[in-house]
Amino acid sequence: MTQNDDTRDNKQAEAAQKDAKTIDMDGLDIPETDTDNMEEDLELGADMMDEDGGFPGMDENMFGQVQEMMAKLQQADELEKENADLKGRLARLAADFESQRRRLQGEVDAAQGQGIAKAAESLMPVYDDLDRAVSMGVADPTKLIPGMQAVQATMLRVFGGLGLEVTGREGETFDPQWHEALQVVPGDDDDVIVQVYQLGFRMGDRLVRPARVVVSKQG
Repeated sequence: MTQNDDTRDNKQAEAAQKDAKTIDMDGLDIPETDTDNMEEDLELGADMMDEDGGFPGMDENMFGQVQEMMAKLQQADELEKENADLKGRLARLAADFESQRRRLQGEVDAAQGQGIAKAAESLMPVYDDLDRAVSMGVADPTKLIPGMQAVQATMLRVFGGLGLEVTGREGETFDPQWHEALQVVPGDDDDVIVQVYQLGFRMGDRLVRPARVVVSKQG
């Protein structure tokens, strides 16, 4: 073999080795221009990056969204704490209200019981006078009327002690605020009570029971 033959063989081997570099593991050709495009993409991406190595537009948007989300979470947490505090305060107010209601109800019941006891105590003398009137009337019927009149007087004193005023006696001027006219009869004057069927009672400016009376009218 001559030297020229060796040189030719070496050149053929180098050409075959160079061609083999363009074939990948699957036997596909990889164009040399792909590598060039990748390098251009990297250079373009590098141009878009800032000095810190990030993408300013994307990072700011994402950062803003994260900040907004964190603010909402913090606000929700604060609202939840405030809600829990309000529930606690409401529960305490409800407990205080119930305690106050029970205390006031107890005071009302006690006052009502005292009022009933006081009224009953005031009426006891009436019962005593009535008992004496009946006993005297049994022994002597002529004493029954005076005994009943004494009971009546005692009863009016009891009413007076309770703040009640009698209204609707004979001779009074008829007043529809306190009196109820059952009948109108001819008389010398107008609107004068000439007969009483039932005495009335008032307490200050409040009517307790109207007097039922007969009223005169000039004819």
